[in-house]
Formats: sequence, structure tokens, C-alpha cells
Amino acid sequence: MNLGLTDKVALVAAASRGLGRAIAAELAAEGAAVVMCARDERAITDAARKIAAESGATVVPVRADVAERAGVERVTAAALDRFGRVDVLVTNAGGPPAGPFEAHDAAAWESAFRLTLQSAVELARAVLPGMKARRWGRIINVTSISVKQPVDNLILSNSLRAAVTGFARTLATEVAPHGITVNNILPGYTRTERLVALAQAASAREGIALEAAYARWESQIPMGRLGEPRELAALAAFLASERASYITAQSIAVDGGWIRSLY
Repeated sequence: MNLGLTDKVALVAAASRGLGRAIAAELAAEGAAVVMCARDERAITDAARKIAAESGATVVPVRADVAERAGVERVTAAALDRFGRVDVLVTNAGGPPAGPFEAHDAAAWESAFRLTLQSAVELARAVLPGMKARRWGRIINVTSISVKQPVDNLILSNSLRAAVTGFARTLATEVAPHGITVNNILPGYTRTERLVALAQAASAREGIALEAAYARWESQIPMGRLGEPRELAALAAFLASERASYITAQSIAVDGGWIRSLY
């Protein structure tokens, strides 16, 4: 299937590892030029070099923390200076810390807000004028299964990712007349560094082995296994494509059947 991504320009946030990196690699493999950012300069530079070598695509690494407005400005300016446009935006950020309500003070909530909601809003704000002018664009937000079925001990993520969903659903209606789609991808339990951190937190909190934490999650998933980053990345590439031009305002889970609701 030709996804029509050749010569498109994609910006992928938090892309030095995990889901962001997998999405950047998939878009590059489909022929898009990719601007990718992360806070760690060495990590993002290394990831970009490897993706470029594997795909033959133009891949531009930028050191930027999208939880800060200055970081959003840095990475979007880099994309616009190099390519003159951003056709595909993938908002993504590391998950807020785990823990119950009492574990998080006001500063933790403020940090989670900037990391999860503000980053998505400001990235969209930066690229939407150009998308509207060209009457074509794709905005894809990486959120979580928790927006449809909250996950225990993740009150920060449950709350702020749900806010991203509300933002995206409303924005999708506003920009649809301009040929721009806005969708959310909901990763389930996927084999990433974030999942390792959650397993370690569960191990420490409950006094269980890491393997027991993984086994418990796998027992909840009808497919009986954890997801792989490339499986989510495949959906991101499709939603970014010409083929997905009539799909917008959706929140699509990649979770092996974990979510039990009908909608």
C-alpha cells in the first residue's frame, strides 16, 4: 500500500526511544522527512542517525524539551527553517510519575500539565497556521488506554491525557474544513522504557518480582502478550497518510483487546 508520505515532512516529539522513536522510524521508512526531538541531545542524535541509515530518509534531530514553550519553539523553528512546513505532527511525551492522589503535590500536577497537555496544545498552535494555508495536515496525539479505562495508580496520566482527548476532539471539528485531521492513538501495555518504570514502581510498592508485574498485565490482555512499539507505529503511519483523509476525531487503541468498553 502506498501511503503517500513521500516528500511529506513530519515532526515527532519525544522520539529518542520508545513509541516516539518507533513512529519516527516508520514515517521515515514510508518516505517522509522527519524532524525528531528529545531532551537528551546525544540520545536523539544517535536515534536520528540510525533511522536515517536504515530508511535513507532525511532525519533531523533537535534537542528540545516540549514541556517548555521554548522547547516547542526550538523544534518547530528547526522544522520550518529546514523544510518550510510541517505536514504531520505527532505529539508525544513521557508519562507523568505513577502514584496515588496523595503522592502528588501542586508542583507535580503543574509539571504533568506542562508535559502532557501544554506540550500538545503548543505544538499544534505552532504548526496549524501552515497546515491551514496548505489545506492539508495530520495531527496525531499519542495518549493512553487510560483515557477510556483509567489505570490504577496513574492519576496524573489518567487526568491529563483525558484532557488531551477533549482538546483533540474539539480541535478536530474546528480544523476539518481545512483538510486537517486530528486523531489520538491509545497505546496499551507496550514493551517500552515507560513500561519498565511502571513495573519497577509496582515491584517496589507491592514487593513483587518484575516478572510478576509483567505477567499480571499480560493476563489482562486477551492477546496474552505485551505490544511492540512498531505495532503502534504502523497505525500512526496510516493515520498520517493520504489514505486516512476521512478519519478524524477518533481515539484508537492499540492494546491487544485490553479495553473492555464498547466505545
